[in-house]
Amino acid sequence: MLAAIELGRRTLMRGGHERVQIVTAIDAARLLVPQFGSKPVEHFGVMLLDTKHRVLKTARSSGVTPDASIVHPREVFREATVAGAFGIILFHNHPSGDPKPSKDDVALTRRLVDAGELMGIAVIDHLILAERGFRSLREAGDLK
Repeated sequence: MLAAIELGRRTLMRGGHERVQIVTAIDAARLLVPQFGSKPVEHFGVMLLDTKHRVLKTARSSGVTPDASIVHPREVFREATVAGAFGIILFHNHPSGDPKPSKDDVALTRRLVDAGELMGIAVIDHLILAERGFRSLREAGDLK
């Protein structure tokens, strides 16, 4: 009985876990590449961040195919709005293993940046993940 009381006391004393802060693209990639980099089909998702760029949640989009993601801005920003996110990092994997962005990747990113500006939610980056690495569209200069 005393042990149960002590466990309860320790649980109450323990603060909430510290959320990971994303300062660079590498910080985000460290979380995302192990989980999504080697998927056999393309997955699109969004990492939701608070005002200090700490991770609130990572959510995957529902539209995936073997070689393309079907992404609608309303889905991306619905997740961000519900979570009260200040900013987002977009991500998707390339099953081919080549993280080089396609013209469609760049066009989608720009469309989502524009939508984010209207919504008041910053698109901080778009990472393309591969089994052995990633590419940041912000660092490549492809993000407005």
